[in-house]
Amino acid sequence: MVIHLKKVVPVGRTFDEYIKMFNLTENDCKRWILSVADGPASFNTEGTQLGYTIKSVDPLYVFNSEQIKTRFYEVIDDIIKQVENTSNDWVWSYHKSPQQLRKNRERVIALFCEDYEQGKKENRYEIGELPKLKYKDNEYELGLISHFLFLYSEYFDQQFHLDAIGEMLRVCQEVRIFPLITLKHEISPYVDIVIKIFKNKDYECKIETVSYELQPKGNQMLKITKV
Repeated sequence: MVIHLKKVVPVGRTFDEYIKMFNLTENDCKRWILSVADGPASFNTEGTQLGYTIKSVDPLYVFNSEQIKTRFYEVIDDIIKQVENTSNDWVWSYHKSPQQLRKNRERVIALFCEDYEQGKKENRYEIGELPKLKYKDNEYELGLISHFLFLYSEYFDQQFHLDAIGEMLRVCQEVRIFPLITLKHEISPYVDIVIKIFKNKDYECKIETVSYELQPKGNQMLKITKV
């Protein structure tokens, strides 16, 4: 797949947001973590500084830090303007306002870009995308993926979701997915079928409420664990 920078919206989230989105405990953070579709998040940056082992995977990493930062500043004004124009459609419990959301996203891109080139040399940021990953079976203990699966249900069909989650479970002993809603703030039609199919394959599937919510109803995470 060829990725065009002009089509990319490189917006990332902080380590603290990941903690809240995925209900991560201190013991969770000490596991070998594979974070898929990570984009320009500062989760890897901040987590590495704290001594954790995190691998981030995204097709975005074909670009350099300056390209990613430039693209971020090309799109952030329009993103925040859209949010301001629909401010009643968002939950302001974590980010207190559209302008604070902007400041947080600017902080994230700065942290990411400061670490990115060194992180690539250390193989902490690697180019890759679902539904196929290059890693060995059970190479990682915990797999995380946010704001991709379920959220873009309109663009990626049921089979893609099943293949992608199956691949993450091949590589990781446990997978956590956030959020469970679509861009229309509705629970994805694929959530129930994913749970049914993987339960039938003897995985433990559990929906957990989390303390992070920006999109209305977007405060749930799916945890799938090998029994």
